[in-house]
Amino acid sequence: MRPTRTTVLLTTGLVTLLGIPAAAAADTPSTLYVNNSASAPRCSDTGPGSEDAPFCTISAGAKAAQPGQTVQVLAYKSYDETVTVDRSGEPGRPISIVMRPNTGGPVRVKGLKIQGASHVVVRGLTSTGGGVQVSGSTDIELDRITVASQTDSVVIGAESVDVRLTRSNLLSPVRIEGGSRGTVLSRNQIRGGITAAVDAVWGPGTIVTNNTLHLSCDAGISFRSASTGSGAFNNQIDISAPRSCVNPDPRSGILVSQDSASGTRTDYNLLSGFPADGVVPYKWADVVHATPAALRAATGQGAHDILTPAAWDVGPWDHSPHVDSGDPAAPGVLPTDYNGYPVVDDPLAPNTGKDGGFIDRGAHELQDTVRGVQLEIAQDWAPVGTTVQAKAVADNNWPGTLTYRYDFGDGTAPVVTTSATAEHVYRSPCACTVSVKAITAAGKEAYRQQSVKVTPTSPLATAFTAQPYLPSASDPNQLVTPLAVEVDPGSSTTPWPIVRMDVDYGDGAKEVSDPIITTRHAYKQPGTYKVTVTLQDAKGATSTAERTVQVAYTPAGYVPVHPTRVLDTRTTGSPVQGGTATPIDVPVHYYSSGPHHTAGASAVVLNVTVTGATEDTHLSVWPSGQPRPATSNVNVKAGSTSSNTVTVPVGADGLVSAQLNSGKAALIVDYVGHYQPNAGQRFSPLAPTRVVDTRTTGGALGGGQTRTVKVAGVNGIPADATAIAFNLTGTGSTENAHVIAYPEADKRPATSNLNLEPGKDKSNQAIVPVGPNGTITLYTNSGSTHLVLDAVGYYAKDGKALFTPAVPQRLADTRSTGKLAPGAATTVTGIPANAIGAALNVTATDTTGPGFLTVYGYGSARPEASSLNTRAGETVPNHVTTPVGDGGRVTIANSWGGSTHVITDLLGYFTAG
Repeated sequence: MRPTRTTVLLTTGLVTLLGIPAAAAADTPSTLYVNNSASAPRCSDTGPGSEDAPFCTISAGAKAAQPGQTVQVLAYKSYDETVTVDRSGEPGRPISIVMRPNTGGPVRVKGLKIQGASHVVVRGLTSTGGGVQVSGSTDIELDRITVASQTDSVVIGAESVDVRLTRSNLLSPVRIEGGSRGTVLSRNQIRGGITAAVDAVWGPGTIVTNNTLHLSCDAGISFRSASTGSGAFNNQIDISAPRSCVNPDPRSGILVSQDSASGTRTDYNLLSGFPADGVVPYKWADVVHATPAALRAATGQGAHDILTPAAWDVGPWDHSPHVDSGDPAAPGVLPTDYNGYPVVDDPLAPNTGKDGGFIDRGAHELQDTVRGVQLEIAQDWAPVGTTVQAKAVADNNWPGTLTYRYDFGDGTAPVVTTSATAEHVYRSPCACTVSVKAITAAGKEAYRQQSVKVTPTSPLATAFTAQPYLPSASDPNQLVTPLAVEVDPGSSTTPWPIVRMDVDYGDGAKEVSDPIITTRHAYKQPGTYKVTVTLQDAKGATSTAERTVQVAYTPAGYVPVHPTRVLDTRTTGSPVQGGTATPIDVPVHYYSSGPHHTAGASAVVLNVTVTGATEDTHLSVWPSGQPRPATSNVNVKAGSTSSNTVTVPVGADGLVSAQLNSGKAALIVDYVGHYQPNAGQRFSPLAPTRVVDTRTTGGALGGGQTRTVKVAGVNGIPADATAIAFNLTGTGSTENAHVIAYPEADKRPATSNLNLEPGKDKSNQAIVPVGPNGTITLYTNSGSTHLVLDAVGYYAKDGKALFTPAVPQRLADTRSTGKLAPGAATTVTGIPANAIGAALNVTATDTTGPGFLTVYGYGSARPEASSLNTRAGETVPNHVTTPVGDGGRVTIANSWGGSTHVITDLLGYFTAG
């Protein structure tokens, strides 16, 4: 019957590792220190060897050590010395020279000599050139030793007694000689050379157990010259390819000479790579035996040895013949392997070892491997007092061999179990993290964690917040629709998981989701809406909450762009016409591949031109998805061309709409910038200030010519202004033409700002980015014209105000109150009282004579500048940006030309903050 899978208590022949000293005398420190690191305290070989004043060399520590003391050596260091130990400890109180814990390794030395000493432990040293020599010494433990040279062996001689070499990596052979007795080699990796990997020459009582040996030119294990009473057990002996071997005799896996056979035993060894030319498994008392059966028939030994032809089939992996097939009670057996891992039972392999044991052969003990673990939690959202079950699903080789350590994250003691599941009851609400470690017997582990929500025992109660959802300053290209609202039900009391959430946004839109999540919705137009949220939990309970939400545009900064044409129906063959709305795509972000869709803009600034109208008409521009407002932006006579700057909010679909009142016309739209919350520059309004007048400076601008003029750093406009808003007026034009104002002289866009006609003064407001050295460039395509620029504000980092767009709305219309007489002024109200500036569309109509209108803040002095040029018999609109006076009022003054009607529409306003 297969024994229980626990670590076998290895009794018979068990080697007890030393190195745990008894209590030292009160006046003798238990530890001496060696540290030659430059970053350590200054070392001295004549000092006390304390941690603060360590020895520089290991030899100094060895010479100073007393019975029961440990010499700790800083690892990952080289010590240019051959360490000689010639002092002795006492039974149970050895002198120990060890690698300092938690500093890694190796500790490199030239060589190691132990001469005439007893009760000594050396652990963790690497010999780089001189090998290891033990002579005339007793009770010596060499553990985790590395010999890095293939030419320097480990030699145990001169009648040494009870020397134990364990868990070491040796690139050269081990030789036991000179009458040394009771030598034990266990769990080592040893590579043979021109001599046997383990060569006992007059080494009676040598025990070689659980080693992995690579035989080269001689034997894996040889007992010669009266090495009687020796033994080889549980070893893995691999054939290596012969090098320049000079030995004429066949190589042997195990060689026992005639004079060493008395009392010598061998069993449970695994010899891989047999049969092979020039190699025999056994040579016993000068007789070759080709199989374990032949050896057993002749000597009674090797009954459980295994010969396998392929060395690569043997190793610490499942289904290898060496797994779970050794003798756990063999002399020299250790409870841990070469790596310090315990003896464990592979559940995938039969226990073919002695008496059903499951120790592996060779230096390495096959361990379970855990590659990962998943964590499943039932009731990961539940009220206090609910039993929460956690289940680990491990990805490992062996079923049923792991230990699980569960931490439920509430300060209670972890649960350690061999079961893959664990249960826990939380006593108070928390947002806790449950974690599990799946641990193999070797201490290898995989980790996973998962959050749980432990709620109060209160009933389900819905609560939510509804806030504007805005573009992020850190990610201005994020797609965020204007008038978007974020509904967050996270403040709800939800003792059990929510299985359904219904949101009614109050505008006809509804949304259903499975879990409780934050939702977002873009409203088509500002207003007051009732939002309703209903939650249903896993137990069937429902709860509803309502909130009244005020949806409005958010104040925004201005982002100027290089002017770009986004629509020209002259090339598309789809003119605008009365009764049909034309959608206008208003891209915001520009990349090498061209313009891309609106991201976080709430309003755009366009230059809109209407040409080739079939009749006198006007064009309205408004946010897509909203009703057409009773306002106008461009007025045009049949057969003529008219343009105007338009500031308009973006619709929920990222578009704006344009429609003629009647007739047909071609529509040209140039995109010049946009307003976006948490982005762009603030605006500072100015009373109209003249910055350029070619009638007094420079002369008329000729067709095909450019003129660069300074606009920033002069006339009260700061040098760091990024864009200027100005009223651009053309006068004295000699022919039909257009004017372009743009930032960089060598990058003229294919757009326009003002359309000219001979004999008419025409104006249009423009917002133009500032170019190099605070300049902009002016260009006209034909004829000649004088240009007048009146600045009405600027955009800068330290500007005063942000812009709140408005759905176009009419503020005043003198057609219901009487014309504005020459020299008279009217006050327009209806702008928010906290506004310091406004964007208006001002239209003059039914004018009796040429003149101009000036718009300025109520209560301030009338500036000597124009906002709109009027013409007899024509309807003339213009985009006007103006300061606002107390009470949200502006003044519109008529020149001493003819009388006129004035229509004022609000496009948006600026507020400080």
